[in-house]
Amino acid sequence: MYARRRRAYFLLMGGCVVLFVSAWALVRPWSVPVAVGMCVVAMVIPPVAAMVANRRGPDDRWWDDPSGDPGSDEWWDELDGRRRRP
Repeated sequence: MYARRRRAYFLLMGGCVVLFVSAWALVRPWSVPVAVGMCVVAMVIPPVAAMVANRRGPDDRWWDDPSGDPGSDEWWDELDGRRRRP
């Protein structure tokens, strides 16, 4: 899971850099409004890339990792219905 999210993040950020650089190096001599539009699109990509990279999948079980405090872990397990108190 982590490798897939990391790969998606780097692809999105690489696309952002390519859009920004190509807008001002290649497109600007022909059309400044198109170059500005490309930069606006590139501006939207980093927040999306951060959301993709930090998204938790259904297989990521971070919420039920033990905290190390037996009393707290027992309390949370009881709330989750895993173990019933006698």
